[in-house]
Amino acid sequence: MQPLHTKKYINVYLSLGSNLGNRRENIVSASTLIHKKVGKIVKSSHFYETQPYGKTDQDAFVNQVVMVNTLLDPRAMLEEITKIERELGRERKEKWGPRTIDIDILFYGKRIVRDKGLEIPHPELHKRAFVLVPMMELDPELEHPTLNVAIDQLYMDCEDDSDVMMLD
Repeated sequence: MQPLHTKKYINVYLSLGSNLGNRRENIVSASTLIHKKVGKIVKSSHFYETQPYGKTDQDAFVNQVVMVNTLLDPRAMLEEITKIERELGRERKEKWGPRTIDIDILFYGKRIVRDKGLEIPHPELHKRAFVLVPMMELDPELEHPTLNVAIDQLYMDCEDDSDVMMLD
């Protein structure tokens, strides 16, 4: 008897953020499309309101981290995520500028990818409280595969002291 699936599902963590329009609805719409096109969302953090990072003269963000089981390879996942962002009105006008939706690949299992336009784990995640706080909610003991430090310790060491407020 043949196994149903010969490919192995990978646990992937994605960061979702929005600061234009109905921020929560943008994230819910992105999650729906991720579930359809990328893989099953098996865990979601709460929503968090956060100060903008990098370019601070803009509206606050709503952020969330989701864990997805996927069969897609990292490059195919990036392509699907980029399509989802465009479908939801994302326009890339300026670095760290306002956006309807931003989806970043934080972790792809324990894989390390350093490719043109694709770095996994996300190279800045350990510097960003708006990523680390929802990651701690989902998996505080997950070890960063290049830094070899757990998420909760990365948060304790993080110099980003911006507010990350859990929403109801």
